[in-house]
Amino acid sequence: MDAAKLNELKKFIGQCKSNPSVLSDPSLSFFRDYLESLGAKLPSSAYSHGAADSKSKSYVVEESDEELADEGEKINVEEEEEEEGEDEIIESDIELEGDTVEPDNDPPQKMGDPSVEVTDENRDASQLFKAKAIDAISEGKLEEAIENLTEAILLNPTSAIMYGTRASVYIKMKKPNAAIRDANAALEINPDSAKGYKSRGIARAMLGQWEDAAKDLHLASKLDYDEEINNVLKKVEPNAHRIEEHRRKYDRLRKEREDRKIERERLRRCAQAQATYEKAKKQEQSSSSRKPGGMPGGFPSGMPGGMPGGMPGGFPGSMPGGMPGNVDFSKILNDPELMAAFSDPEVMAALQDGRQFALLCFISFPFLSFFIFFPSPIFGICGVFFLCVIFMFFSP
Repeated sequence: MDAAKLNELKKFIGQCKSNPSVLSDPSLSFFRDYLESLGAKLPSSAYSHGAADSKSKSYVVEESDEELADEGEKINVEEEEEEEGEDEIIESDIELEGDTVEPDNDPPQKMGDPSVEVTDENRDASQLFKAKAIDAISEGKLEEAIENLTEAILLNPTSAIMYGTRASVYIKMKKPNAAIRDANAALEINPDSAKGYKSRGIARAMLGQWEDAAKDLHLASKLDYDEEINNVLKKVEPNAHRIEEHRRKYDRLRKEREDRKIERERLRRCAQAQATYEKAKKQEQSSSSRKPGGMPGGFPSGMPGGMPGGMPGGFPGSMPGGMPGNVDFSKILNDPELMAAFSDPEVMAALQDGRQFALLCFISFPFLSFFIFFPSPIFGICGVFFLCVIFMFFSP
């Protein structure tokens, strides 16, 4: 290999070591790829700003995503630990007073058809069966009383009293479900049937339905008060109050638990949002810190002595050779065309008479100084020409 080329290569390698940003030139991308293929790790300054920024940003984003995932997992774990640490609400037993019976599961009793038309004969016959039933009740023959009352209901199915009376017999027989069916039938016929509410309230108390029993008995007491209703209420109301207090207590506890859960969820979201904000802030700071160089005194590595090498290539189609930084006035003043213009008496007279106006023109039209002092003679002549034209139009 040629010794001169080896020396140039050595100088280039030395320059790369002292200033890796040299490799950021797009024309040297093949050389960067070659170095990376050999396993070399190049500094961020060896890449163009766009590539370096994209690499650093992608790294930061990946790092932030992983950290955010870890943070979210940590928050979820803490939340699960808090939920596990909170005991499940287990309702305690309620101490209730009063005896209850097992529900009767007999087939439903016969019911009358309320749509049939009841004749006077049927109504009278119904009353006779009712009288027989009352006699049977007084003798303790409850089954016989049920049979007579059933015949009375079939003859007069529009009588709420017949259903209420049979319901009271079922209560004596400790068949609360049958009593409730008769009481409901009585209340369908007459919504203000005190006997219907009383029978249903007592039957519900027998089944341990204390709150519903208290409601029915209170309604029956308002419609037609008697001592039996009052005695039953004395047993039913304490249990109904205990159940109500128990329900309120555990409803409150469940609501407090749900409120704590909502608050934990709110705090979790706030913490997650804060973590996202912090990571985004760190990402921005990290991205800013990864940007190479900065511009101390100009572009990276400074710009001592102006723009070294000028502007290679210049503007397309003009200004070849760039801008070396110093203006050679000797070339402008030795230009034949310019000197010929200055030798014209009329031009010199205009320049002499319009010197104050020239200062105003330089202030009002700064671009003239660019044309006059630009290093190319052509631009200088154009600037003087423009100035002369202005003098010709505006000079006194």
